[in-house]
Amino acid sequence: MLDLIDRLPAGARVLDLGARTGSFSTHRDDLLIVRLDLDRPSAAGACVQADAAFLPFPSACFDLIVSNHSLEHFVELERTVREIGRVVKPQGVLYVAVPDAGTLTDRIYRWMGRGGGHVNAFRGPSEVIALIERWTPLKHRSTTILFSSLSFLNVHNQPGRPQRKLGLFAYGNECFLAWLVWTLRSLDQAMGTRLSVYGWSFRFGDTPPETHAPWHNVCVRCGSGASERFLRGCCTVIRLPAGVDRYACPNCGAPNLMSADPPCEPR
Repeated sequence: MLDLIDRLPAGARVLDLGARTGSFSTHRDDLLIVRLDLDRPSAAGACVQADAAFLPFPSACFDLIVSNHSLEHFVELERTVREIGRVVKPQGVLYVAVPDAGTLTDRIYRWMGRGGGHVNAFRGPSEVIALIERWTPLKHRSTTILFSSLSFLNVHNQPGRPQRKLGLFAYGNECFLAWLVWTLRSLDQAMGTRLSVYGWSFRFGDTPPETHAPWHNVCVRCGSGASERFLRGCCTVIRLPAGVDRYACPNCGAPNLMSADPPCEPR
């Protein structure tokens, strides 16, 4: 997502849809970034409290729209996507990330959060692509698999008193989550399962397709992902007695266990 923002020319307009505290941060101070949510967002940029199904903007005014894990929450999904198609420029770009409703991670999330606010269940990338291409002028460019870190279970991300259910996950202990996520990734690599998969990210419009392979290594605290090569180049990696490499997330410092990136390419 951040590379899309870095490519924008000075003065470009970006809509962060379903922003809450902000779907991304950037050093770019020459962009107009609008954060929109039903509750007034608390993030850097122009914060707008509005319904995504009735966007208070003129047509064809945004160069980039980011919908980062928000489509699954919109009650009026079709109308919202039509509004995205209205306010994005014909040569604009749309970034979408959604969970796969059939994955272990999404089932845990909905169980922990009594649905977690998910009112739309996506079970295949073709479903999302067809929805966007039907109601917006933007064509699909690429799809990339997203891997989970179970960061929503992390004690650092738990507001208030933790639920009893969280006891099944050591009450969000980071070391426990790091080992659990590493185990799920290892099982996937050995057995061809999808236990560590979370969902997909998509690019639509006037943008190059994403070319890197999906990243297995996603932080158990902040949820940021990076390639194994990048992490080995910028982090201090420690080999544990169990033969597993540990690193501290370069974004937030949380302890994580290293896995090799999968060889598959995005579609």
